[in-house]
Amino acid sequence: MKRILSCLAVSGWLCLTGLRAADPPPAFTAQEVGIDEHLGVQVPLDLVLNDEEGRPVKLGSLLGKPTVLTLNYFRCAGICTPLLNGVVDTLNQVKAQPGADFQVLTVSFDPRDTPEIALQKRTNYLKEIQRPISPAAWRFLTGSGADTKALCDAVGFKFKAQGDDFIHAGAIIILSPQGKVTRYMYGVSFLPADLQMAVLEASRGEARPSINKWLQFCYSTEPSGRGYVFSVTKTAATVTILLAGIFVAVLVFRKPKTKLITQEKA
Repeated sequence: MKRILSCLAVSGWLCLTGLRAADPPPAFTAQEVGIDEHLGVQVPLDLVLNDEEGRPVKLGSLLGKPTVLTLNYFRCAGICTPLLNGVVDTLNQVKAQPGADFQVLTVSFDPRDTPEIALQKRTNYLKEIQRPISPAAWRFLTGSGADTKALCDAVGFKFKAQGDDFIHAGAIIILSPQGKVTRYMYGVSFLPADLQMAVLEASRGEARPSINKWLQFCYSTEPSGRGYVFSVTKTAATVTILLAGIFVAVLVFRKPKTKLITQEKA
């Protein structure tokens, strides 16, 4: 019994850390990586980015309707792909019409990402949309390090370079048609009803603080750039499963003793 509990405890620790036993802890602090909510803050409308064709475009010219902003980098081996897949799933289910009622802007904060890569990403993700949608409903943008960093700073998105990769959190940020931050939604999957409400609030310029602020981080621990994701929400689930496993193990090992006592009484 003690051996089983010991094994469960070790397994639980590995699940809680999200790392293998030999992996060092990620080298970042809350001051370096994470999200500071800047509700009501105006994003820099004069910021110049590059569209999928490499043409310069001002951020302000891309707004005008509620906007779902995602900040990623296109070589990301960790959380970026699940997050963008989560956006696809939500776009397929939300009642509001992408392109008409709201739009999505995905901006790479890696200056090495090119418009060619952005175009390919856009093409691939638009193919996953299972409803009629205008290509203008989801834009993939790149830019200089200074310009994309200015956008990240404006919305409170903090990331840190680690070798050829980046440590960053997963979230989408909702902007009003005027470019003000109205909502943060954390994680890599999003309920269609939540996005529907966020879009409606953004259309009215209403900023709402987040209730669920669990952050998921993407970071690399190997020179090859392999990504690992640490999820606080998954950690909670792991703890629950672990405790349930211990409870079941206790019941199983106590059962024979109970029968023995019953027989002796008989």
